Amino acid sequence: MKTSTDRILTTHTGSLPRPKSLIDLILRREKGEAVSPQTLEAEVVKATDEIVEKQVAAGIDVVSDGEMSKPSYTTYIRHRVTGIEPDPRAADKGVDIMIGRDLLAHPDFNTSRRTFSSVAFPGCVGELRYKDRSALDRDIANLKAAAAKAKPAEVFVTAPSPGILTRFIINLHYPTEEAYVDALAEVLKVEYRAIVEAGFVLQIDCPDLGSCRNNQYRNLTDDEFRNKIAERNIAAINGAIEGLPADRIRLHICWGNYEGPHTHDLPVTKIIDIAFKARAQAFSIEAANPRHDHEWEDLKEIKIPDDRILIPGVIDSTTNFVEHPKLVAQRIRRYAEVVDRERLIAGVDCGFGTAVRAEPMVVDSIVWAKLRALSEGAALASQTLWGAKAA
Repeated sequence: MKTSTDRILTTHTGSLPRPKSLIDLILRREKGEAVSPQTLEAEVVKATDEIVEKQVAAGIDVVSDGEMSKPSYTTYIRHRVTGIEPDPRAADKGVDIMIGRDLLAHPDFNTSRRTFSSVAFPGCVGELRYKDRSALDRDIANLKAAAAKAKPAEVFVTAPSPGILTRFIINLHYPTEEAYVDALAEVLKVEYRAIVEAGFVLQIDCPDLGSCRNNQYRNLTDDEFRNKIAERNIAAINGAIEGLPADRIRLHICWGNYEGPHTHDLPVTKIIDIAFKARAQAFSIEAANPRHDHEWEDLKEIKIPDDRILIPGVIDSTTNFVEHPKLVAQRIRRYAEVVDRERLIAGVDCGFGTAVRAEPMVVDSIVWAKLRALSEGAALASQTLWGAKAA
């Protein structure tokens, strides 16, 4: 994994705006309409080429395929794994599982908020098996081809954690949640290994360490969540990445990619110690979210292991404000007080297209303005942290 050896590198969290033509095709397929696989694949290839080129042009060093082929960062798995199907029981449970404590505390906001996805969550209705690698292999091939043209500094690919899939693919089959997590970890091994063996950095998306405390496990205490859920989920990740090099893996933790109260979010200091038990080198956290922007001070009191890289989000992913590059630079310099500059990469709080929808939270042109601000802010911070040679 590349590090900030002579300047602050930039990255983001995975999903980026998809072209409208591709959005239409994906939504139609997710709703059960007939879609030509050849037409869909042609759109994905074109979109992947364009999205990688745009990231490099915006000054992003560590890029992704923007999750162009995926209906969401989690539910795409249903097209690759047996035992997952649309089910009305899952749809009903899926609505309840997304209700957070902050939304219960502010019911007037809850009635007006937008849902995560316009498509109901599917259910696990049978034994999970990885049935077909063709979609995975196509994504890898498309990204390799796009990266060969655009030549970014490094490339990462996202895949969900076993724990977060328990929220977005509702268990209707396995006798216990523990058995379900184990089964999910087993099938995810295929994705994890394929990504690393293709030469990419693997990003494991783990909102189950943050967001799920607020909604899925809202009836537990913090200690119950930490000891029963978070510890179990990290153990599942470690089992799934066994044998893979830690320096090719990064973990993303978030508290829910929505503009809302976030008043009941678990502080980062109450979960980062468990997260560090994962055999990953880098850790991506929300740091621009107004409920977490202050936590750089709290992290100064925690010993960050010397072999770990921190990727704080210095750009918000839920609003159409475009951060000033000087603000971005300020946020980066704060985190340079938490870890050495070489172990710091500037990131984005969460994805800009975590689920396909007709109307995005952040409009396309502003996404790219934000990413340019990220690059410009990182350059400003680098001038301070390295001096004139980083200019």
